[in-house]
Amino acid sequence: CASTLQKMLAKSRLAAAPRAMRLAVSFSRSMCASAEYDVCIIGGGPGGYVAAIKAAQLGMKTICVERRGALGGTCLNVGCIPSKALLNSSHKFHEAQHAFAGMGITGGEGLAMDVSGMQKQKDEAVSGLTKGIEGLFKKNKVDYVKGHGRFSDPNTIQVELMEGGTQTIKTKNTIIATGSEPVELPFMPFNDFGAKTCVSSTGALLLEKIPETMSIVGGGVIGLELGSVWARLGTKVTVIEFLDKICATMDGELIAAFQRSLKKNLKFKFKLSTKVVGADITDTGTTLTVEPAAGGAQEQITSDVTLVAVGRRPRTEDLGLEAIGVKLDKAKRIETKAPGDFFTGVPGVYAIGDCIAGPMLAHKAEEEGVSCVETLAGKHGHVNYGVIPGVIYTHPEVASVGMTEEEVKAAGIEYRKGTFPFMANSRARTVGDAEGLAKFIACKNTDKILGVHIMSACAGEQIHEAALAMEYGASCEDVARTCHAHPTMSEAIKEAAMACYDKPIHF
Repeated sequence: CASTLQKMLAKSRLAAAPRAMRLAVSFSRSMCASAEYDVCIIGGGPGGYVAAIKAAQLGMKTICVERRGALGGTCLNVGCIPSKALLNSSHKFHEAQHAFAGMGITGGEGLAMDVSGMQKQKDEAVSGLTKGIEGLFKKNKVDYVKGHGRFSDPNTIQVELMEGGTQTIKTKNTIIATGSEPVELPFMPFNDFGAKTCVSSTGALLLEKIPETMSIVGGGVIGLELGSVWARLGTKVTVIEFLDKICATMDGELIAAFQRSLKKNLKFKFKLSTKVVGADITDTGTTLTVEPAAGGAQEQITSDVTLVAVGRRPRTEDLGLEAIGVKLDKAKRIETKAPGDFFTGVPGVYAIGDCIAGPMLAHKAEEEGVSCVETLAGKHGHVNYGVIPGVIYTHPEVASVGMTEEEVKAAGIEYRKGTFPFMANSRARTVGDAEGLAKFIACKNTDKILGVHIMSACAGEQIHEAALAMEYGASCEDVARTCHAHPTMSEAIKEAAMACYDKPIHF
C-alpha cells in the first residue's frame, strides 16, 4: 500500500509540473533508461551548484561539469563575493578616515591602506567558500568534473578535461547553467591580466595599487559598486553613462537620492547622456573620446584605469547547442518555453540562470535551479519573478523589490506611495548612519504592496521583510501593524508602510 501511495503521489506531482517539462521528462526517461546519470549540470555557478545539490537531495544520481576549475561561478570567484570583500574593507577604511573623529575616536586620519593585504583577505574568503561548495558536493554525493562540457547528442556530454583527455557522460537530463560574462566593446579590449588599464569587473577586482583616476563606462550596479571601492581609497572617479540616469531600471526617486549621495560622499563625477566613441589604451592609462549621446562636440577624458561595465552577455558558445537543436534568441540567450518553465524544446535539456531571459542575478539562478530539479523529480517548482530583490552594495546600500513607481504609472495602476527618511529613525541617527529613505508603493483600492524601495546602511538586509510580505500578498497595513523592535532601523520600514496607507508617527 505504501509503495502504491508513493507512486500515486509522484504521479500527481508530475501532473502539477508545466506540461512541456512533463512531456520532456517522460520522453527522456523512456529513451534513456540505461543512462549513467539522472541529471548532468553544465556549470558550477550559483544556479548550477545549487541545482546539483538539490537534485542529489531528491535522490537523483547527479554530476556537475565546471570549466573554471573552481565552483561558485562568476559570483563567487570574480563577482558578488570578492567585490563584497573589497567593499567591506574600503568602507571600514573610509569610515575610519571620515567618521571616527565624530565618535571620539582619534587617529583614523593617518591610516593607510595596504592593497596587497586587502586583496589577500578577499582571496582567502573566495578560496574558503569554493572549497566549502566542494564539501557540500561530497556531503550530498554529487560527482564533480573539471572541464569544458559540450553536447554530442541530447543525452551525451563530452568533457574536455582540465587535466587533459576527455570524459563522456551519459545522462537522462541536462541542465545548462553556464552563466554570463562581461560585454567587451570592440574598440576597448580588456587587459585584465596585463597592464590593467582597461578592465572588466574581473580586472577591477585585481588592481594592485590605488589608481589616481578611474573612468567607468556604464552607470549600472557593477560599475558603481567597484567605483565605490576605489573612490573610498582616494581614486577620482568619473562615470560615463549613455542614458540620462544611472541604474535606469530602478526606482527614479530612490536613484536620484543615490546619485546625490555618491557625489557628496565619494566625489563621483557623472557624465550622463554621453557615449564613448573612441579609446586610446596604453600600458600607463587610457584616453577616451566622448560626445553627447544625441551628437555634438567631442571631448577627451584621460585616466589611469578605465572600467568597462556596460552589461553582461550569456555564455552559450561552444556548447554544441546548435547541433542538438537548442535555439538562441537575438541576445544569444537560450530560449525556454516560458518564465518558470526551463524546457528548451529538446527532450531532456533545460536551462537556468544568466543564460536564459531575466535578470542576471545569482539568487534568481538559485531559485530557478531548485525549481527546475523539483519539477524533474515530479514536484511543483516555483519561482515568483515579481518578487526577486535587487541590491546595490554601496554605502548606503540601495535595494528594491517589485514594481518601481515608473512601472506602476506605465501600467495605469492607481496607487499610493509612502516614504520615510532615515533621518527620522532613532537608531540611524544614534549611530550616525541616517542617510536614505524607505518607500512603499501600493494599490490605491486594495492596499496590496506593489513595490518597496530602500536606501539605507543596511537596505540589502531590510528588503527581505518587504519580499516576504509581497510573496504572501500582504498590504501596507499588514506591515505597519506588525510590531517592530525599538530602536532598530527596520522601524523605518514600518513607518514607510504607515505613510502609504495612513500617516507615519515619527515624521
